[in-house]
Amino acid sequence: MSVVVTKSSPVVVVAASEPETPTGGIIELSSFDMCSAPAPTTIILVFEQHIDDPVGTIRKALSQALVHYHPMAGRLGGADELEPTHIVCTGEGVSFVGASASCALADTVPLHLLDLSVRYPAKYCRLSDPLLLMQVTRFTCGGFVVGVTWNHVMADGAGIAQFLQALGELARGMPTPSIIPVRSESNSSLSRLLQPMVAEVRSYMRIHKEEFLPLLDIAIPASLVCRIKDKCGAGNCTVYDAIVAVLWRCRTRAVIPDDADDPNAVMLLVIPRNVRELIGAKKGYYGNCVVFHLALATRDTVATGDIKDLVKLIRLAKEKMPDMLGNTGDGRDEQKARPESYNTLTISSLMNLGHEAVDFGGGMPSRMMWKTEKPTGMACVVCSLCEGKDNINIMSLCVRQEHSEAFLRELAALNIEVSRDQRPTCKARL
Repeated sequence: MSVVVTKSSPVVVVAASEPETPTGGIIELSSFDMCSAPAPTTIILVFEQHIDDPVGTIRKALSQALVHYHPMAGRLGGADELEPTHIVCTGEGVSFVGASASCALADTVPLHLLDLSVRYPAKYCRLSDPLLLMQVTRFTCGGFVVGVTWNHVMADGAGIAQFLQALGELARGMPTPSIIPVRSESNSSLSRLLQPMVAEVRSYMRIHKEEFLPLLDIAIPASLVCRIKDKCGAGNCTVYDAIVAVLWRCRTRAVIPDDADDPNAVMLLVIPRNVRELIGAKKGYYGNCVVFHLALATRDTVATGDIKDLVKLIRLAKEKMPDMLGNTGDGRDEQKARPESYNTLTISSLMNLGHEAVDFGGGMPSRMMWKTEKPTGMACVVCSLCEGKDNINIMSLCVRQEHSEAFLRELAALNIEVSRDQRPTCKARL
């Protein structure tokens, strides 16, 4: 089916009135922010319910939101494009595009294949680029899709969820957001990550060589998750643990041919964790506040071990909190075991961060998706439950083209459904 997404020319949206904090100020980035690469990240929210003029309503609410979230309308500053040091509150605004699709939501090809978001022009976000890009796409059925792309240095997933909830509140007519936003955090815990840790994470998060990775829209049956939880015993496995174990095993089996002669090749699993509560960040803080847990295992352990043992490895990694505020040790064992980047898999979760509660006036989203145009590593993102289906949705950019069929076979053996990037005849026109 050929679907046309017609886009308006981008407009710059600025604050509707004088920001709560004067324009021109500088906000120093925390060490958590500095651990993030200036890379674009996109979240797409699907709303099946009709609201009057979604493009105009959300654009107006965005202008109102920038009064309270004024740093979002600024630009990054620093001597190095890849390592910004601060936000300049210039008030220049964010980029907004209104669009329409030539079909109903129910009639379209897989939604993740449509052009539902705005792209940054470069493979990373430049200092002169807006910190936020937004697109609202109307469908013929009255439903609409909101695509939000942002520079990850500005905020993490929880921070963007808070911003989008505020946007929804303003769209519904509330005079101010229910949560007072905080971006410049005086709590010193946010700036006390040890410099070696910052350097190490920055090294891991650096922009990798671009290569085509097929985007897979994976639906894991909740029944499979329940079976794994039952096997592990009550309280010994979360939904996230089960999903991670399945994806780590399936992917490792799929890429085995590259290391067929080395069963002890190291596979590294990276698990991001929101630590706002742990370090006492103020309520409303929307900057980055994530640390990374690491699970290391040999290829054979991941590919052939009992699923219960994989879950144990994942839980141990999560329980071992990185000593970000004290002595980290010399890290020689981890450095010695550090695999090549293709043997490193990052599995993030956007569940329960607040995206599912965003409401622009017609109700909460029926679907959430993640995507990136410029992969910075092998990643899977757990998005949400699929409304009306007994599935948990994951967006994946984690295998090269030559390993995609093997990965799909491993998933299919577990009755896991996948929609993949087939480069369909979807068109975008201005």
